[in-house]
Amino acid sequence: MNGPDPGGTATPGDACVRVAAVGDVHLGTDSGGSLRPALEELPDCADVLLLAGDLTRHGTVEEGRVVAAEFADLAVPVIAVLGNHDHHGDAPEEITALLTDHGITVLEGSTATVPVRGLTLGVAGTKGFGGGFAGKCASVFGERQMREFASHTVDLADGLHTALSGLTTDVTVALTHYSPIGDTLHGEPLEIYPFLGSYLLGEAIDACRPQLAVHGHAHHGCERGTTPGGTRVRNVAQPVIRAAFAVYDLHPPSAHTTHPDPASQPAREPASAT
Repeated sequence: MNGPDPGGTATPGDACVRVAAVGDVHLGTDSGGSLRPALEELPDCADVLLLAGDLTRHGTVEEGRVVAAEFADLAVPVIAVLGNHDHHGDAPEEITALLTDHGITVLEGSTATVPVRGLTLGVAGTKGFGGGFAGKCASVFGERQMREFASHTVDLADGLHTALSGLTTDVTVALTHYSPIGDTLHGEPLEIYPFLGSYLLGEAIDACRPQLAVHGHAHHGCERGTTPGGTRVRNVAQPVIRAAFAVYDLHPPSAHTTHPDPASQPAREPASAT
């Protein structure tokens, strides 16, 4: 279990929002109940749970039902984006509908607002996509397939920027599956960086300066990084945080200068999801 980020622990009387997050839980049809014991502890340590995509193994509707049941009725709001695995079965709309029917908010170029003890938390989310990072990235040029690949990232990054720009909450978080920076990919082979994220997501984040950005997807990456503009980024893929979820204490901007880094407190060792 990894320890808290330096300087991020709230002191008594601080106004903060406790954000739990995890991605890449990859639940299969045989995974029902595997995370539930840890999730039952959420109300004691977090105000909201963010799911950073790859909730299923193969993106089937049957797996979507397991995910919906696993994360339903947790006594805290649950907000999710889908990941590439959740699209693999060509049923993202059906999976989204299942999650929504179980009270889970699914974002794609959209936002959710959560009231927390007199504060408001705004979350803007998108799956995101690949393409690589500044100086080593795909461009909308060449064959139709390459133009489509690069254009998909542009469209989703634009959607994230529009969503973040529309938030006027006390605390804001960007939620993606693909990474907005290369920092949190350290440990992954350099050759696959273009398939793990895009700098365009980071540019959208830096234009709006949320208190935190969380993503998944990079199983062999590292947890902590920062955008070029100074926004803190956390890779919450379960194989990285090695816990059922991590918790970050986020302060409104006026208090955030006193607490420069959100605390990271994984709640327990991961359950037996793969």
